[in-house]
Amino acid sequence: MSRSPQDSLHTAAYVTPAGADWLASASASPRGVHAVWAGAPTAAVTLPCGTAFDVISMDALFGRRVVSRLWTDGPGTGPVAAQGGRVMLFATPGTAQRLPALLDWEEWGAAAPPLLCYGRGDAVTVPPLFPPDADPPAPLPAPGERGAQQPGAQASGAPECTPVPSPRWLVAPDVRAPWLPGPEVLLWACVRAARTAGADPESTAVTSAPAVFPG
Repeated sequence: MSRSPQDSLHTAAYVTPAGADWLASASASPRGVHAVWAGAPTAAVTLPCGTAFDVISMDALFGRRVVSRLWTDGPGTGPVAAQGGRVMLFATPGTAQRLPALLDWEEWGAAAPPLLCYGRGDAVTVPPLFPPDADPPAPLPAPGERGAQQPGAQASGAPECTPVPSPRWLVAPDVRAPWLPGPEVLLWACVRAARTAGADPESTAVTSAPAVFPG
């Protein structure tokens, strides 16, 4: 059964060898990046922006609305990742510099939630080629063993740990030269998404953040 592009937004995707070549091409040492992946295909790596791609990071909800607009109204997206509660859209080099100015010029910059724009001089941590499997839960001690608890009991003062979702691809790179949206394409997708959401015009404007995106 075939799946629409939007279906891929709800499941982890896998990077093809050709897609891995494209990602590695962003580095000054593509062979070094491939060597890391060869030893640990589930490892996330940090890659520089500005040559093979720029990255526009958005709040998860707004980012998914933008991606939905790109698929609904055209022309689609390039690779898209989810990480740290945000959606990362891979765009043409130069987008990180031009998109905030275009949004401000259209007077919609303040209508969108904060956008973090990563271009030349910045770096981002990209998800692994393959999403790592979840660690199995630790075995419970047998009844009567030291430290054993009754079913349903919780250790006094022990905080509950909420697992942090692993970074993953929503639309994974699958060719050596993927099509990437430019600043104009993302501008109108952001404007349409903001209009649809009825965004508050007093919300925070877009920003450019010259920093490594946290892994």
